[in-house]
Amino acid sequence: MRLKRLVVVSNRVTPLSGRKAASAGGLAVGLLSALRESGGIWFGWSGELHRHASHEPKLFRSGRITYALIDLTEEEFEGYYAGLANRTLWPLFHYRLDLAVYDHEWYAVYRRVNQRFAEALFPLLREGDLVWVHDYHLIPIASELRRLGAKVRLGFFLHIPFPAPEVYLTLPWHRQLVVDLCAYDLVGFQTATDLRQFRAYIELELGGRTDNKGRVRVLGRRLRAIAVPIGIEPEDVAQMAVSGDARRQAQRVAATLSGRHLVIGVDRLDYTKGIPERLRAFELLLRDYPAHRQRVTFMQISAPSREDVPEYMELRQSVELLSGHINGVYSEADWIPLRYINRGFTRRALTGFFRLGRIGLVTPLRDGMNLVALEYVAAQDAEDPGVLLLSRFAGCAAYMDGALIVNPYDIHQVAETLHTGLTMSLEERVERWQRMMAAVREHDVRRWKQSFLDCLEQAGSRG
Repeated sequence: MRLKRLVVVSNRVTPLSGRKAASAGGLAVGLLSALRESGGIWFGWSGELHRHASHEPKLFRSGRITYALIDLTEEEFEGYYAGLANRTLWPLFHYRLDLAVYDHEWYAVYRRVNQRFAEALFPLLREGDLVWVHDYHLIPIASELRRLGAKVRLGFFLHIPFPAPEVYLTLPWHRQLVVDLCAYDLVGFQTATDLRQFRAYIELELGGRTDNKGRVRVLGRRLRAIAVPIGIEPEDVAQMAVSGDARRQAQRVAATLSGRHLVIGVDRLDYTKGIPERLRAFELLLRDYPAHRQRVTFMQISAPSREDVPEYMELRQSVELLSGHINGVYSEADWIPLRYINRGFTRRALTGFFRLGRIGLVTPLRDGMNLVALEYVAAQDAEDPGVLLLSRFAGCAAYMDGALIVNPYDIHQVAETLHTGLTMSLEERVERWQRMMAAVREHDVRRWKQSFLDCLEQAGSRG
């Protein structure tokens, strides 16, 4: 049993208990389970804005977990979160150079916020702690903690892709942020591709040395870099999918389908998810395979995201126009081919929709892992499962060989593959689902958590 105390640091903190904890997403489930096992602290932004910057976090305790929350000012929110994190690093790391904005003031605020977070966290640390920092918002935390004299073991996990060096080099502060990453004892990535691209940058730009065991030597420092994919709790998802609430939600949808097959897509409304391309592929299916008209309905659920960011407002307008166009061309008096829903649903309701779907359409243009794909698989009926149609650029595509893998930019291929999935035999569907479900179980969230923390415990202290 792990005796060391765990300190989790993330941009947003998720205080959960009771029923909320039971329905939490994969990341929250993994972190909560780790914190409950060892006891510890969950530190991060409270989600609230305050006129004045506070240097002491608000603390409250639930069971063995102490939540430490810190507010942001309006200026910090705009520069650190809305600016550098979401309009620079997010598009850049997802290969959208056309959308990345490089603003030096945003970067200055980003570093000040990370410095303030580190200064608020440092007094809470004690010898022997394992500190686990999450995602691109907080890359500099380790450098700031080291500057303050922290001797604890520091680990970092990047939940989004790490781009190829040729892409990453466009960032004006590319060197400093990788130097910040090298202040950790352990850096984790979702896929072998992400790890390979990080190692390539270390070797080509910093003159460092790496090996196949994950050891990195650079700038007089030693650390480990590993690939360990995050997962879900598949059995929890499977139970959710047959719960009373999930069944009721699915029955409401099924009653409107009149025996038609359901294609289901669920994403945040984000330009990385490939939603316009997906809709165009569905339009091609209806055009090129007319036998599917009136026999299939596509339900795309896209919860609003970052609605005050111009790129997201433009995306919503384009998706709504495209949805209207498809329905205008192909609808019949008794059939509407596309249901576009711009709001969120409970996780239980979504598992019911997943179970009902003959096709799970998961086609991001670039994604760190994509837990929706895993949840779709886990929610299926083992005796009559649906088919997962998955982008090759989703992180989970590396081990989901039972899925139908597509290039999301090739809408003709996606349309052809939709036809393949809709006409696939039950025997093949069952065989493919069994392979995928075995992979989902093997790469579950608890294995992710355990693998990372075991490596962090083994990492040498920098003291």
